[in-house]
Amino acid sequence: MHKRLFIPGPVDVAEDVLQKMATPMIGHRTKDASDLQRSICEKLGQLMYTKNQILLSTSSGSGVMEGAVRSCTRKRAAVFSVGAFGNRWYEMAVCNNVPADKFESAWGEPTTPEMVEEALATGKYDLITVTHNETSTGIMNPVAEIAEVVKKYPDVVFCLDTVSSLGGAKIPVDEWGVDICIASTQKCLGLPAGMAVFSFSEKAKKAAEQVEFRGLYFDLLEISKYSDKKDHQYPSTPSLEHMFALDYQLSKMLEEGLDNRFDRHLAMAKEVREWAKKNFDMLADEKYASNTLTTVKNTKGISVADLNKELGKRGFMISNGYGDLKEKTFRIAHMAETQMEDIKEVLGQIEDILGL
Repeated sequence: MHKRLFIPGPVDVAEDVLQKMATPMIGHRTKDASDLQRSICEKLGQLMYTKNQILLSTSSGSGVMEGAVRSCTRKRAAVFSVGAFGNRWYEMAVCNNVPADKFESAWGEPTTPEMVEEALATGKYDLITVTHNETSTGIMNPVAEIAEVVKKYPDVVFCLDTVSSLGGAKIPVDEWGVDICIASTQKCLGLPAGMAVFSFSEKAKKAAEQVEFRGLYFDLLEISKYSDKKDHQYPSTPSLEHMFALDYQLSKMLEEGLDNRFDRHLAMAKEVREWAKKNFDMLADEKYASNTLTTVKNTKGISVADLNKELGKRGFMISNGYGDLKEKTFRIAHMAETQMEDIKEVLGQIEDILGL
């Protein structure tokens, strides 16, 4: 029995989108492949609200995150973390011998503009990484406010992890001054895992030109140059099946209307938040709560594992807490093609199992 997924990714993929992945193969160095990749990039530009170059990577989002911190840090990176994936970005820097400092908020607390100001005012950093949406804690950082601080430091390359929010919340890349905006397919974009997408500004390119050892596969500057030279082609073999599906799915998203899509995600988030406050509690302050996933505090001391086992018998799946938050929290995702009736159904199933 297929379990309907209410986890932080992968998400359930619409049947018509899945079928697009069965499109017969074409040569990945052909004009048809260039046309496909150009179409995707044009649509992603609309979704990211950016004029910057859009590039694709046959990898997880983590690959491009590592590529960003390695390719564009000239002297030192300031890594801001609100959970597991911010910590991972710091580990990527360390493992690549990139000088970096981590500024970690208590889990459930946001990165604040004041924290960013204090760090950048030292003049030590020329690259900053921020997590827009953190699935371990259910935090959505106040990036619009953070962006106003970063704009005061024009030499700093601004990297933003939107892996679990692009397609579920408005991310105006150019308005915020984001230089590298990174996402992947298996969350709000509503596709299977296996592809990452990112924007790449001229400032980021100029920074990368000053970095001698950028790696090979995830050298963002080389990916950018190759795409320019070869008309939306890539140095390594791309996953065309993901691209067929992504091009189709982006058209569906634009047809839904981006504001309508963002409003749908927010409405589902509010539904889960109200349910969480009524029956348990939320880990994050509602001011900083994610629009794509809610982390619920296990105030009743239930066995989350047992709850999920019972949900599984009924054809549903939520997520336990992450790391140290396992059994202390549980997570309910409301992203991609999930609809309000789906959310109400899974919440009703939880109430029935727990006798709430």
